[in-house]
Amino acid sequence: MARVPAMAEAEVLDIVAGIARKLDVRQAEITRSMSALLAHEIDQLDEDPQLVELLEASVNGNVSTIVHVLANDIPVDHLQPTTAAVEYALRLAQRDVSSNSLVRAYHMGQDDLIKICYDEVSSLQLSGPLTLAVLKHISEVVYSYIDWITLYVFDAYEQERRRWLGARGNVHSSTIHTLLTGTGDDGSAFEAETHYRLEQTHVAMILWSTGPDTEASLNTLDHYVRDLARHLATDSAPIVTAIDRRTLWAWLPFGRRKPVLDTTELAAALPANPGIRTAIGLPATGVAGFRRSHEQARAAYSVATVPNTPARPIVGFGDRGVAVVSLLAENLDSTRAWVWEVLGPLAENTDQAATLRTTLSTYFATGESHLHTAQQMNLHRNTVKYRITKALGEPATGTHSKLDLALALQVCEFLGPTVLK
Repeated sequence: MARVPAMAEAEVLDIVAGIARKLDVRQAEITRSMSALLAHEIDQLDEDPQLVELLEASVNGNVSTIVHVLANDIPVDHLQPTTAAVEYALRLAQRDVSSNSLVRAYHMGQDDLIKICYDEVSSLQLSGPLTLAVLKHISEVVYSYIDWITLYVFDAYEQERRRWLGARGNVHSSTIHTLLTGTGDDGSAFEAETHYRLEQTHVAMILWSTGPDTEASLNTLDHYVRDLARHLATDSAPIVTAIDRRTLWAWLPFGRRKPVLDTTELAAALPANPGIRTAIGLPATGVAGFRRSHEQARAAYSVATVPNTPARPIVGFGDRGVAVVSLLAENLDSTRAWVWEVLGPLAENTDQAATLRTTLSTYFATGESHLHTAQQMNLHRNTVKYRITKALGEPATGTHSKLDLALALQVCEFLGPTVLK
């Protein structure tokens, strides 16, 4: 049982309620700052954009609950955990993220919130005894809440971990992770357990569901992987492991040959399923290739899962611009500032700017040919000339190299509103 705070005097409760109202106004800012702190400081919490998004939802839910408890003097033992907090714990369990990371995140978040509360109390310039009484009450409430919620989510984590380890299709998960991290042997144990040969060409894939969060979605993803394998005529069955209820990692085996991967052709050839997205690495050979292709698939995944960006059904590391954009996506603030510097008005989130960006990007991709650009975009050649002249006539674009311009346009194409003005 979580500890219940002692009753506080009416004056203390009024002051605490006022502080809570101030925190409520700052909730979005507090959530962003705390989420960034936790993702940066705690191992494994920032490895996946979707996990980071879930982390922020969990932080927001917990901060919101604490603010309401402080504002309305709600007993902690009357609370129910937020859906986001529980779902985040379950997802960490499915991904084999240590429970220590989960518990540490709550305690680090507690420290961060207490510091914010201390600053708010300090700004009120209360008398010494009243300051101590207010701080004591806030500390007790926050401590009691964190004590209660960590017990709850830790229990949910442990139950999900036991269930997940016993689920069909996850028996190879630890073996695959061991091979990927390089902590095992040369691969003989991996081959003995999985019956998947490493001395051949592999193509790694990450598939995830954007539809309803159900167990059935894993079966749908598994069927889709096998459809991909059949279409690409793999030498044998792929090896597949579930990472959580919405995500699969897979490797397709090709023996000695290196397949040519055209993601546009793949997306057109396979049955349309708007609820499934795929990130693909390049073909690579042997144990090192098994790892490297997966790293590339994760890089493509990091581009595809940036929030508020165009949702391509299949994104390949070998697609034009993806490799470089995946590196730039690691620091969106700096990338956004650079895009604005290079493109100027072309970086605005307007239809006119988008038209000029598309035309200029196609122009660079066709070797700066007005004719080929017009043919590819189904436009009159004079229209293309006008747009190119207008785009390159901007003061910002005129001072940067064509390489910088082409790369900035690629970043806009993949990351969309995330980097636009």
